[in-house]
Amino acid sequence: MKIIDGKNAVLGRLASYAAKEALKGEEIIILNCGQVLITGNRKNIEEEFRRKRGRVGSGQRGPKHSGASEKIVKRTIRGMLPEHRFGRGREAFKRIKCYSGIPKEFEKEKKITGGKEKKSKFIHVSEVSRK
Repeated sequence: MKIIDGKNAVLGRLASYAAKEALKGEEIIILNCGQVLITGNRKNIEEEFRRKRGRVGSGQRGPKHSGASEKIVKRTIRGMLPEHRFGRGREAFKRIKCYSGIPKEFEKEKKITGGKEKKSKFIHVSEVSRK
């Protein structure tokens, strides 16, 4: 079981690492999903998430994009797995758990830190999830 602290980690790098480890058979737990960074132009990122959430489809059926920060991170990881609906992609996706804070059972556990230094252009996932 690998516990990853998502504070100041770049979303794409965190997601690719988690996807690879889950495919190998590891249990992945990601904490502090609200403090994960999305790099790029702030205005473009906010506009893209607003556009995705506004698109609901006919008869209120999918695709639905959740506004919760842990679900944004989990959906990004899902995009990096091979065919998440069948076979090994589905099994790997079941091994991934995301939390917006740090639950009590993981407070004393050893964590892998994700972020080293902050980029110049970024936005936190929690800021996108609020809008």
